[in-house]
Amino acid sequence: MTPEIHDTNSPPTDIKKPDQNELEESLHEIFGLAHLHPGQREVIESVLNGRDTLAVMPTGSGKSLCYQLPTLNLPGTAIVVSPLISLMKDQAEKLEEIGADAAQVNSTLNAEQELEALENIHSANSDVVFVTPERMSDPDFIIDL
Repeated sequence: MTPEIHDTNSPPTDIKKPDQNELEESLHEIFGLAHLHPGQREVIESVLNGRDTLAVMPTGSGKSLCYQLPTLNLPGTAIVVSPLISLMKDQAEKLEEIGADAAQVNSTLNAEQELEALENIHSANSDVVFVTPERMSDPDFIIDL
């Protein structure tokens, strides 16, 4: 299944995107993979070109890599919205294992953990922020991002 990609904006011109060799090197060295699954390259290229990208892909097709590889090769923070808290935890742990900084904001955090996550987000220390749809619908939270 080829993912649907919807371009909603013009790409920024001031961000240096990695070339194909740098991406393949990251794919191999960081993730231990020799190649991408069908559909991943198109999604990753769309993200690297600075376009807001929505990819609808089946289970097991490697959706996570579609945001992880660009995130680790571009400046800034990726925001991943998911209703699946256990998936957030799993993805955050995997990212931290490879040396990325990941923050989670969900209902399982105690006040201290949430404060720490929000401080990391505010200080731009997180490569990836995992957040539930409920938090993303909170205007105060969005302003804080």
